[in-house]
Amino acid sequence: MGRLLGLRRAGDRAVLAELDSLDAVLALQAGLLAEPPAGVVDVVAAARTVLVTVGLPRALAGVAERIRAVDLSAPPVTAGRLVTVEVVYDGEDLADVARLTGVSAEAVVAAHTAAEWTAAFGGFAPGFAYLSAPGVVPVPRRTSPRTRVPAGSVALAGEYSAVYPNDSPGGWQLIGRTGAALWDPSREEPALIQAGDRVRFTAVREVVSAVSAVTSADSGPVALEVLAPGLQTLIQDLGRPGHASSGVSESGAMDRGALKRANRMVGNPAGSPGLETLLGGLRLRAAEDVILAVTGARVPLTITTAEGAEASVAMDCPFPLLAGESLELGMADAGLRSYVAVRAGVRAETVLGSAASDVLSGLGPSPVAAGTRLGVLCDSISGAVGSPEAPAPLPGAVTELRVVPGPRAEWFTDESVEAFFSQEWKVTAESNRVGIRLAGEWADGGEGPGRSGSRPGSRRGLTRAVDGELQSEGTVRGAVQVPASGLPLVFMADHPVTGGYPVIGVVLDADQDRMAQLPPGSAVRFVRAEDGGCEL
Repeated sequence: MGRLLGLRRAGDRAVLAELDSLDAVLALQAGLLAEPPAGVVDVVAAARTVLVTVGLPRALAGVAERIRAVDLSAPPVTAGRLVTVEVVYDGEDLADVARLTGVSAEAVVAAHTAAEWTAAFGGFAPGFAYLSAPGVVPVPRRTSPRTRVPAGSVALAGEYSAVYPNDSPGGWQLIGRTGAALWDPSREEPALIQAGDRVRFTAVREVVSAVSAVTSADSGPVALEVLAPGLQTLIQDLGRPGHASSGVSESGAMDRGALKRANRMVGNPAGSPGLETLLGGLRLRAAEDVILAVTGARVPLTITTAEGAEASVAMDCPFPLLAGESLELGMADAGLRSYVAVRAGVRAETVLGSAASDVLSGLGPSPVAAGTRLGVLCDSISGAVGSPEAPAPLPGAVTELRVVPGPRAEWFTDESVEAFFSQEWKVTAESNRVGIRLAGEWADGGEGPGRSGSRPGSRRGLTRAVDGELQSEGTVRGAVQVPASGLPLVFMADHPVTGGYPVIGVVLDADQDRMAQLPPGSAVRFVRAEDGGCEL
């Protein structure tokens, strides 16, 4: 019979249960899904943990009580399907894996193809399955994760193998590539490999890429035409919660409050799809009379009539854009992301009940481009147009973010934990919707924690107190993950649902919208949360 080893806080809306075996993990997951505690949004199984997220912090106490009551007797084991995956073994890290395991590259390939792998659990990204096999020699992750791993990459990390379904960041060692479609929303079951399936890898000289069925774009009357998309413009709503166990993150608007305010002002339901645009530069032309509102990053708004006359309009206030007129969002002088709501909501195809664009997994509508023609969800809407609203404060000189320490703060030295909270961190240009990457200069102006001989201002990372690899476990939005490089990465809307680097703390849900407005170079300081939720 399995055992519950303990419960750990993962921010103010999640709890991480630690167990002594994979069987106990699967038993707890099954028990929670059979009788879900009140308020549960997601249950994510991993190697030795189960992450349970809730909609409101007050639900955590009931979740902890329910976890302790679940019978952890080993669940019945059922043999899944046999899935064969053809692989060209020419990965960038194949030679490194051979060196790390003390064998030749040919031997690595032979061992990988000889094993029958079992899909233990899903996570990280849609269609990503953690595959285990007996007798596998553990392989450490890369010291620093890649910002992009190509779709179809076959990889190793720890005691697991996996195939990356889509282009994404990742820290696993790449040994080959396949053309198999690991995730295809057009299939009845989108995931090629599901929990319990058996997988065999076969070495081939070349791969044949599977082509997913293409769904035609949503048709209907056009309300707006995109003249220029700016740096990046995406259709976003409030996301698709409840699918993390399949590797699907919540996604949705980075600044949820800004989208909600824009929708309220035009009379929409709060979660109606709108446009999220980066740093301004978006230009729209009305094909029919519409009502718009713009919130978020501070940008100048200019309407140009069909005759060429120009007029400025205010942010955080509903306004009409008549047929033939165009609206331009100038460059942002404060904040990073602006939101455009159109009365009745932007019409877009949905995946798993949401129109959100997830840049990590590729789910949802494609980025908006010049010439994109946008419709609205319905011709009439009963809600009244709202009043102007006060904007939320945008980032100042230093943005303070409240953090609940853990669930893996003990993986770092006391000096590093103190430095994490005491110094200022800078947002780097590599930040995006997946995560905000940080660099820091030690507050003491000289030696980093646990280091010596560093020159003043050196950008050293946090130092671990625990050696070795952390087995992959569920993660949440706002989690501050620290890879072996020691430089923190704060997970955002399109983050992977599991990860293998320790999380030193989690930013309170109430502070996460502010992170969406931090441009590169912004300074942040983490402070210990005083209202991190109930005791477990």
